[in-house]
Amino acid sequence: MARDYDKESVDTENRKYSYGFDFDVMHPLMMRAFEPFFVDFADNESEVLELGSYKGDFTKLLEKRFKYIRCIEGSKKAATEARMKFPEVDIINSTFENTSLIIAPMDNIIMTHVLEHLDDPVAVMKIINDKWLRGRFIVACPNANAPSRQIAVKMGLIDHNTAVTADEKAHGHLRTYTLDTLEADARKAGLKVVHRGGIFFKALANFQLDRVIQSNIISKEYLEGCYQLGQQYPDLCSSIFLVCEKG
Repeated sequence: MARDYDKESVDTENRKYSYGFDFDVMHPLMMRAFEPFFVDFADNESEVLELGSYKGDFTKLLEKRFKYIRCIEGSKKAATEARMKFPEVDIINSTFENTSLIIAPMDNIIMTHVLEHLDDPVAVMKIINDKWLRGRFIVACPNANAPSRQIAVKMGLIDHNTAVTADEKAHGHLRTYTLDTLEADARKAGLKVVHRGGIFFKALANFQLDRVIQSNIISKEYLEGCYQLGQQYPDLCSSIFLVCEKG
């Protein structure tokens, strides 16, 4: 059954596709966490392939770091909007599995909160390992074991940590990863995992964080503390990530 990627990106009654917390807090912290692992092979002509660029919100941060950016985005609507924002960026509207584009091996490949949407994540990561990767592949996903999610389980809102809720399913989620299951899929694809980590210790849901940040109930220092604590306890973070090299 063909998927409608445009429809999957629309907000549902109970859940937004993305929150202010994602853009204002998580994206900059992701870049901060990823930066030590970026590689530049081609005489400082830094390059990155972004898999799943959506409307370009993370692309905006990549543009500050990389000279050459290529994106592949499954939603036609999102890809069109991103092209308008970033005319200098090469944005391709295609699924990863079916792209006809010939991609030379890339120094950096980044996939943030996309793997959980894929019909066959192992097959896609195998393409990355076998055909597209020269340097490092960084993949980040929502974490099943985030305290906010575990609290929701105890409240009876979610059946178990790795469950996919109805609203998540409407947004195209097919699975919820832990660090162990994420690493297991990466290894099945043939990738060599060189680092695993987490970003931002998170005890509140995204909509709750939006409210308390807007109300100035928590400070920038508190957010920094949550980031630092996440380095100590990656399995209790909002997002988990792997740094992989070609296997």
